[in-house]
Amino acid sequence: MAGIRDGVSAQVVWSPRLMDYRHSADHPMSPRRLDLTMSLATELGVLDGVEMLDPGTATDSELLRVHTSRYLDAVKAAGDLPPGEHFGMSHGLGTADNPTFPGMHEASAAVAGGTLAAARAIASGAATRAVSVAGGMHHAMPSAAAGFCVYNDSAVAISWLLDNGYGRIAYVDIDVHHGDGVQTAFYEDPRVLTVSLHQHPATLWPSTGWASETGAGRAEGTAVNLAYLPAVTDDLWLRGFHAVVPGALRAFEPEIIVLQCGCDSHLEDPLADLSLTVDGHRAAYLEMMALADELCDGRIIAVGGGGYELVRVVPRSWTHLIAAVLDAPLDPGTPIPEGWSALAARYTVPDRVPETMSDGATPTYTRWEPTGADRGVEIDRSLARLDQSILDTRRSVYPLLGLDPDDPRD
Repeated sequence: MAGIRDGVSAQVVWSPRLMDYRHSADHPMSPRRLDLTMSLATELGVLDGVEMLDPGTATDSELLRVHTSRYLDAVKAAGDLPPGEHFGMSHGLGTADNPTFPGMHEASAAVAGGTLAAARAIASGAATRAVSVAGGMHHAMPSAAAGFCVYNDSAVAISWLLDNGYGRIAYVDIDVHHGDGVQTAFYEDPRVLTVSLHQHPATLWPSTGWASETGAGRAEGTAVNLAYLPAVTDDLWLRGFHAVVPGALRAFEPEIIVLQCGCDSHLEDPLADLSLTVDGHRAAYLEMMALADELCDGRIIAVGGGGYELVRVVPRSWTHLIAAVLDAPLDPGTPIPEGWSALAARYTVPDRVPETMSDGATPTYTRWEPTGADRGVEIDRSLARLDQSILDTRRSVYPLLGLDPDDPRD
């Protein structure tokens, strides 16, 4: 544990066991990204004096908060099969996205255990903030693996928090892919607000996360989705974030925030099409820490998620995340330590090893206000498209939250 500010403390969940989550040698979700992240954070001194919180293992009863017993049985059986794809398997297992691997259940339960450990640390008062970069498996469904995700650790932790003193929980997902599994888990639960900022569903899997998805029944208005068209940069992304997220969170008044920090929105990520930088990621993390401080006495659980550029992007982005959670943000111009550079050079050509913790960007944004994009007023095309997405989201969900969708003050 590391003391960070008046009465505020943070914990970092980590164990090498979390790298057992490995679908195959050439799978995009390589545990190497976790190793390189923790190594970089260590080399930079971010983790000095921080005692790692062991993830433990989520029990069957804890996983059953979200998943079905038949699914758990299928995952356990899959872990006894030869690794790889297995045509005709059920529950989304044995596919190209989710090939089987030895110890699949145990490794996946450890990831879920890490996010649960973070939740327990905050609920017990041992910490105000916590981070587990191995978590964020937001696509897993109640009875199926999907999108590299086996057990939905965030949903499991949110369910546990609901039974342990928290009545209003906000889940914010900034992964480039829609946070469909968590949204599904709480789509009819008015106690959980799910907010997802992602690449437009018409252009990227899982093809969900439309502005019209706003929750069901008593929970109508507790699902918020903002979709970005390909090539959106830091400045446009942040404009959208500020136009939607703070207003929705302030209206909902959460007691704790769970933040999914997939960094596959980066311009170098091989699996998606947005154009953010690690500087943009850092800005988003700091904005979310500030919102947690404003709205819920700092209580926030941050988890990882997607991110498939294993050397240049994930380690730097998530080291910035860890530093932000510890309330010790790194200067973007901080040089990369020589020791880490030598380690990273084993996995890429030397001239691709980054030299600093920055991509050289200075993220800024202009505050959103109605620009007439929906009335054919002539403005920059990329800005017009973004503002139309913002309007779609605000007009779909803001009235349900008691907000004026056309008032930039909300």
